[in-house]
Amino acid sequence: MPLTLRLHPQDNVDIALADLAAGSESLGVLLSERIARGHKLANRAIAQGAAITRYGQIIGAATQAIAAGAHVHVHNIAMTDHRQDYDFAAAAVPLQPADTPRSFQGYHRADGAVGTRNYLGVLTSVNCSGSVARFIAEEAEKTDWFKALSNIDGIVPIAHASGCGMSGSDEGYATLMRTLQGYARNPNFGGILLVGLGCEVMQLPDLLGKGRMRADNNFRHLTIQAEGGTRRTVERGVEALREMALVANACARAPAPLSALVIGMQCGGSDGYSGITANPALGIASDLLVSHGGTTILSETTEIYGAEHLLTRRAISAEVGEKLIARIRWWEDYTARNKGEMNNNPSPGNKRGGLTTILEKSLGAVAKGGSAPLTDVYLFAEQITQKGFVFMDSPGYDPCSVTGQVASGANLIVFTTGRGSVSGYKPVPCLKVATNSELYRHMPEDMDLNTGDIIENGVTLAEKGREMFEMFIRVASGEVTKSEALGFGGAEFVPWQIGAVM
Repeated sequence: MPLTLRLHPQDNVDIALADLAAGSESLGVLLSERIARGHKLANRAIAQGAAITRYGQIIGAATQAIAAGAHVHVHNIAMTDHRQDYDFAAAAVPLQPADTPRSFQGYHRADGAVGTRNYLGVLTSVNCSGSVARFIAEEAEKTDWFKALSNIDGIVPIAHASGCGMSGSDEGYATLMRTLQGYARNPNFGGILLVGLGCEVMQLPDLLGKGRMRADNNFRHLTIQAEGGTRRTVERGVEALREMALVANACARAPAPLSALVIGMQCGGSDGYSGITANPALGIASDLLVSHGGTTILSETTEIYGAEHLLTRRAISAEVGEKLIARIRWWEDYTARNKGEMNNNPSPGNKRGGLTTILEKSLGAVAKGGSAPLTDVYLFAEQITQKGFVFMDSPGYDPCSVTGQVASGANLIVFTTGRGSVSGYKPVPCLKVATNSELYRHMPEDMDLNTGDIIENGVTLAEKGREMFEMFIRVASGEVTKSEALGFGGAEFVPWQIGAVM
């Protein structure tokens, strides 16, 4: 195995593939200091103010002269003006459709969507009903009728920290409304019980709207104040779940085309390997799914910042590309008025893993999107209506971003990590992909797939992408992920709170 990796001939930094001592030599470069695995070293002398390039793209500028063989990181590189030529739709090349149709075993819903799991949900309109939702789920799971069910994966109480103390007409309200309605309609739920307090800003009649909350009508709603308090609401809630469980339990897995898969793609706890192993392998798997008619969702707008030009060029039209840039401009304004900055990433853990600027992190993150054309751009938790590779606006905070993807219709989540993120997202299964073999060996009960063998054993990105794609199908058909086996998913519902809390 080589000691370092040069990703592009124009790059003036190489990536250490192991912890390297001063005096080591690789690719003709003599190291002048110790370089940790995943970190960057100068492969030639770099003048102060000169651009630092990785992936053939600018990731920052040298804040001082850097000698060949020296460590390149936060002490000698800074963010630079990163505006690029967006060249809308110039590189949108359709993928060739797959030759052979593939299928998975899923739960067919009345609206035509297909679930990969079959849960009952107890969804809350406001934080004030969160404990009661949990009481209802706990009591229902103790009953004989629930224990006798053979086709229900569980009951998920979905509590959150909002729903009141907010405006009833602003962007934050609309975002929460989309999120709650989206969860109620997610195909991984076979039935939903909505529980409110009664006096909150997010009123149940508004959430229910003028149409049916679910196409199958397997839906009930209660307010604690109207029912007469906690105990009566719990009793009524358990009875409502029993009624819905009989309907949901009658739905069995049946063959479904891969066009019914909607996969949310995430990366968290990223490192210097993310952009060369797990993320590009996921990009290949994404392309494979899209070629079968499926949908993949890239999100985390703050973590494509500086690399958005790679997506606008793949947009199917200038209009779609401009929708993405509109979200970038929104974020620039949003962070400015809240006294933040777009370069608040990478996080401390990312930096320990070798990432230095948001430009570098973003270039690795967009690799998850493969090469398929960008077919549309959506607001947070907005229902996905286009097939193919799409983008959904969200913060880079992983639980919040995944919450939006699930609300938008994702029925499977794939999460790459180099530092070791642990989480799950009921009702949707989450696959954890390790970027390096050290992490995979260190956290074997949390990681589903290792991509470190791309570096260690010469496994190709194409081979690893195919392996990941086949795992998508198995998990969608019922194979249990590591996070599911550990019981994750009860605390990761995090709607995006925008606006004042009053």
